This record gives sequence, structure tokens and C-alpha cells, in this order.
Amino acid sequence: MVSSLAEISLGQTAKVVAVEGSRAFRRRLLEMGLIPGTDVTILTVAPLGDPLQIEVRGGQWSIRRAEAAQIQVQK
Repeated sequence: MVSSLAEISLGQTAKVVAVEGSRAFRRRLLEMGLIPGTDVTILTVAPLGDPLQIEVRGGQWSIRRAEAAQIQVQK
């Protein structure tokens, strides 16, 4: 089942299927290592729901929910 990263629950891990959005956005995430096949874990969610803190390849990132919605993942 494919969904967006923004729809994944706290503590769940999912595998990246595709990165959508503008060319600059895709390039930035791909350069940082968020490529298809990479596991992503939702670590925390800010009190108002934005941003999300995720773990990718041992590093921790903060990402806006709108950006997370452009990342397609598979549970």
C-alpha cells in the first residue's frame, strides 16, 4: 500500500517509493540520501503537527508536513 510520508503514524517505518515535487526539492532530498528503497522512521511530531522529525540512514531530519506529503512511501 503506497501512501505519503505525511500519513505515516508516529514510530512507524516505511520504505521510500518516490519523491515528487519541484525539481529543486527532489534534487535536494536525493542528494541527502532520501532515494527510493531507503527506510524512513517517524520519530516525533511537533505539538501542532508540523514539522515531523524523521530518521533517514542514521541521521535525523525535520521536514514540513507539506513536503512529507510529496514523498511516496510503502509501509
